[in-house]
Amino acid sequence: MGLHFTQEEFKLRKSKVLQSMKEQNIDALLIFRQESMYWLTGYDTFGYVFFQSLILDQKGNVILLTRAPDLRQAQNTSNIVDIRIWVDKDGSNPTDDLKIILDELSLKGKKLGVEYEAYGLTGRNALRLNKSLENYCEIYDKSDLITKLRVVKSKEEIVYVRKAAELADKALDEVWKHAKTGISESKILAEMNRVIFEGGGDYPANEFIIGSGKNALLCRYQAEKQILKNPDQLTIEWAGTYRHYHSAMFRTIPIGKADPKHNKMHEACIEALKNCESKLKPGNKIGDVFDIHAKTFDDHGYNKARMNACGYSLGTTFSPNWMDVPMIYTGNPYIIEPGNVFFMHMILMDSENQLAMNLGETYLVTKQGNQRLGKQKLDLVIL
Repeated sequence: MGLHFTQEEFKLRKSKVLQSMKEQNIDALLIFRQESMYWLTGYDTFGYVFFQSLILDQKGNVILLTRAPDLRQAQNTSNIVDIRIWVDKDGSNPTDDLKIILDELSLKGKKLGVEYEAYGLTGRNALRLNKSLENYCEIYDKSDLITKLRVVKSKEEIVYVRKAAELADKALDEVWKHAKTGISESKILAEMNRVIFEGGGDYPANEFIIGSGKNALLCRYQAEKQILKNPDQLTIEWAGTYRHYHSAMFRTIPIGKADPKHNKMHEACIEALKNCESKLKPGNKIGDVFDIHAKTFDDHGYNKARMNACGYSLGTTFSPNWMDVPMIYTGNPYIIEPGNVFFMHMILMDSENQLAMNLGETYLVTKQGNQRLGKQKLDLVIL
């Protein structure tokens, strides 16, 4: 069995979920987020693209409903004992199979929480689920029940986050070696991924972002791969990933020479990041971190170039992206706690001058404040 955490850790997580269910007066929880299943049981798969649900009731019963290809997947990667299979066939409706399980657990007329905020629970399946449970039980959206518990990382989780940060640093070392005039973006990506996998890492939950020239102003991956010119600018966002735990970094690197505006933008990014660090402390609201980010950039005249969020929680996430909640935006009332892990990104995209500057680092919140997990320098490096 390929469990990545101790049995004691899993027992503690389960007890926390059951306690939260009790406090919220929920008789059972229908879990659809792959992150929740992995965190609670170790179950590791990308089979969540099809209908599957993990049922947890107040008595502690755990039952997984999934497809045949994930039977052995669950047996080999999780501590789940009771695994049920719904059969692929024309006209099949897995919510009917789910209802049979609910009957076995005597949940008719009870209060059920549902993780609706899940990539695995498509709109169509959610509609089928609601129709199946109509007049059967009371349904409540409990998408954040487990998510709120996952936001604070345990000691065992922090070990994996730190390992992910080491891998992210090694990936940046490859950028320093290979990012130069005449080199393709594909080569840079290949070398970054090579050292992560050689270091025991995993696929990230989304693609690395890479772009040069005008594509350096993009905040998402796209398929074009260019050859670096002189002068040029290269934007890369990536994450080291270990046991599905992520530690992300973000850089824009001038190639050949820097535009004078690059230098000013980088100085503003450094100032904004340091100001955000000063607010990323236990007891503060995460929205306050964004506000100091926005004020710093606005004071430098970059209101139109900055974003409306400056980061998010990181942890164990699955495709299609590594972003987790809470996000760092204005007014977010989440109170920062020790054990939080946040990626803070300072993004400036100057469309008028076609210039980009980005600087991002992952932080662990401690009792005293925070710790930057990456060991790389924050200086503007020109390659």
